[in-house]
Parts: sequence; C-alpha cells; structure tokens
Amino acid sequence: MKLEEFVYDLPERLIAQTPVEPRDASRLLVLHRADGNIEHKHFYNVIDYLAPQDVLVINHTKVLPARLWAHRDSGALIEVLLVQQVDLNHWKALVRPGRKVRAGEHLTFADGILDGQVEEVVEEGMRLIRFDYQGNFMEILDKLGTMPLPPYIHEELKDQSRYQCVYAKDPGSAAAPTAGLHFTNELLDRIRAKGVAVAEVLLNVGLGTFRPVKVENIEEHQMHAEYYSVDKATARLINERRAAGGRIVAVGTTSTRTLETVSTDDGIVHAGSGWTQKFIYPGYRYKAVDALITNFHLPGSTLMMLVSAFATREQIMQAYRQAVADEYRFFSFGDAMLIL
Repeated sequence: MKLEEFVYDLPERLIAQTPVEPRDASRLLVLHRADGNIEHKHFYNVIDYLAPQDVLVINHTKVLPARLWAHRDSGALIEVLLVQQVDLNHWKALVRPGRKVRAGEHLTFADGILDGQVEEVVEEGMRLIRFDYQGNFMEILDKLGTMPLPPYIHEELKDQSRYQCVYAKDPGSAAAPTAGLHFTNELLDRIRAKGVAVAEVLLNVGLGTFRPVKVENIEEHQMHAEYYSVDKATARLINERRAAGGRIVAVGTTSTRTLETVSTDDGIVHAGSGWTQKFIYPGYRYKAVDALITNFHLPGSTLMMLVSAFATREQIMQAYRQAVADEYRFFSFGDAMLIL
C-alpha cells in the first residue's frame, strides 16, 4: 500500500495545544465497523458501550521527564531527549541540533550534576550516551528533566501530570499512551462497578511509534523496538473473559500492539516480555482485540495504518473527514475515537 493513502488534510487550528478539563469531558467519536455508522458523544459516555463481561486493557507505563539540556565543550546548548535505556549508565538519546555532536564529545548537564559522554553515533540524530552521576539517576532526572511533549504542542504544560495517565506507575516511556489520558479515577471506578474487568499491560512507548514513514511503499517501513510485558494473571483474566463471551477493549495503539504481539492465531493471549517491532497495517488480521479506544493520529503515521487495519481504510478516512468537519481536537491532547 502507498503512504499517500493514509494522508488527510488537517487545519492547524484543530491540533490541540492544551488538555481538556476534566479529562473525560473530551469528545468521543464512535465508529461502528459493521455498518460504518458514526455517533458523536463525550468520553464519559464510553461506559455505555462496555458490557459487564468485557475487559478494558490499559498500558500502565509512565512517561519519563526525558527532555534535558546540556552544554557541549564548545559551550553550545543542545537538547537531549532520552529514548531508550540500554543499561544502568547508557541511554540512546535524540540530540538536537545533533549534526556536529560526535563520538567522544563530553556533555555537561546543570553545572555538572550530571555528565555525559557520547560513545556512538547510532543513526541520524540518535546518540549512545554514557551518564556519570552520584546517587539515583531517576531522582536526578525528576529534578532536571521536563516532559517530552510532541513538537506540534507549542503551549507550556502547566501541570506535568496531565501528560500522564491517572493509572501510570512504571517509568520508561518517552511519550504518553495518549488514549489513556481521557480516563479519570472516577470513570474507572464506575467501569469496574459495572462488572468490566480492567487489565494492565506494559509497553514503554519509544519515539519509534511516532517515527515518520518515509518510504512510499509502507510495507518497507521498519518499526523501532519497544519493550513490553504481560504477566500471567493478566493473560489468564483476558482469556477467561473472552472465552465467556466478553470483548477485549484495548485502550490505545500501545495496548493493541502489546496484545497482538503476545497472542497466537487462536486468539489466546500468552504471558511474556521482550521487545516488539509489531507493525500493523491493512491486511493484518487482528487476533486478540475486539474494540479499540484511540486518539486522532498524524496523517501518514503508522498509527493511522493500525486503526485502518482495525476498521477499513475507507471507514477511518471517512471518520477523520467527519471529525475535521465537526472540529474535533486532534493528536495527543485531542479528542478520542471508539471503534467497535
């Protein structure tokens, strides 16, 4: 398939710059795959589409304050965005501007509270950096780092917690699993009270999820690896509920990719952990996911391709045209879609 088939026109004014308050007051477009019918709701209405035997699958990853600023030996200030931890002292990081940052260069963060040594040029913009420090690295990161908001968000985020899901608990992501940002603790309590099970999986979101597709033939695109984990209790809960007639409702593309990574062709979800490069695009047959809650994604992105595989490309493009016409808010802090 061609990249151009997943591109749509989006006025810049529809790119959400700030989150809605309260979280679940955002709008919700409901797409029914069976007939292509579209409904317009608010996110707090999502409970009306869940049945007592269903399982809502959430990704409990937590976003790291991964954006840092460093001085090069020349005195120039550069941005360092931590993407993936390799070991206790080594991280892969995006460096901007990074063209002149070469292996062997020394970086100084916050007057020496944290030091870095560039050990390898991994690829365009990406460096392997060894960090030297005293104490706990995550505590230092909490003091020095800021939330790695996407480049299309230009407004300052006054409350850093608004780029975290209310159930986030396991630090490791370079970006938020944004479909989960709409949930409040109160809404989750109401969902559980209805009898819906809430199951947790983990996928540490890397920038590979949002990496632009640069090839005309999308099948040639390579995804970056991201760490996932599904424990035995979660796998058992999902399998038991589905066997009893319940649906698996994935919250976001990250939960979706995790479930599809660990499931077999018979739809059984297996416990496990590792690294996934799962790339889902039209023609893929879903094995474990029956319904999907997701945000509105960037034109031509792998996320557009994933949702187009879950419904059809034509249904998704029509839904996006409708969302633009009705002035839904797009991307990370935007509105949501429920695909049934």
